[in-house]
Amino acid sequence: MGPGRAPRRFPSDCKTLERVNAFEGWRPIPHLMRHGSRSVLALAAVILAALTGASGVLACGTGGYSYAGVASSSHAYGIGATVTPLAGFNVLSGHVAGWVGVGGPGLGVNGSDEWLQVGFSGFPELAGNDLYFELALPGKQPTYHQLATNLPMGKAARIAVLEMHKRPNMWRVWLNGNAVSQPIYLPGSHGRWSPIATAESWDGGTAGACNGFLYRFHRVSIASVPGGGWHQLAGGYPISSSSTRLARRSSKGGSFLAAEGDLALRTLASFNP
Repeated sequence: MGPGRAPRRFPSDCKTLERVNAFEGWRPIPHLMRHGSRSVLALAAVILAALTGASGVLACGTGGYSYAGVASSSHAYGIGATVTPLAGFNVLSGHVAGWVGVGGPGLGVNGSDEWLQVGFSGFPELAGNDLYFELALPGKQPTYHQLATNLPMGKAARIAVLEMHKRPNMWRVWLNGNAVSQPIYLPGSHGRWSPIATAESWDGGTAGACNGFLYRFHRVSIASVPGGGWHQLAGGYPISSSSTRLARRSSKGGSFLAAEGDLALRTLASFNP
């Protein structure tokens, strides 16, 4: 964590996500960088909270963050999902995102911040959705890498992060079956992390303006060995906030819908996970 970025505190029984880092990515949009938007993807101790806590909620006006997703109950070597921004998007301030990833603040070597995530993001200043991945390495600021921009609603993408076969601690980002990153060295990551798939919203510091989103996460899978061995994410720990809705086919299913905002919640019943 950088200077002046003390983590928000949650009750020890809060099964939700905590955000820590400020947006420090390399997004080539000057006005976003000037405003210093919060990082789109910091995991912030979600795995520890999900594995140890009971169900909890976090309103979008309390700290400004809200989530709807699933955390794996076991360690794995990657996670993938087909994610679709569906409807009900109303990004008033801050950002929304739907992503899969591993690691998190404090989960790296010697308690360092270390993570890798890939997904969709949306901002008030932009039409459509972006695809990106974000990387945090120990002792360095997170970097945001844009993969595609201005994608229409309903455009699905198969996204994944995966440790490489016979190369411990080396990872790649995947999009629609193709590697879209160079091999990425994540020290100490081999066999240590429980993956997560979630939607996220940050209200931009307005302390009450809830954004709207509706994402479908389909065929959420985790890798049982480096390089593959994919199988459906069954069970796991639900992640939710008081302002969001998580709809799963069943507790054993690998697909779900994640929604927030009046329009998205009204539209939710029109879609299947």
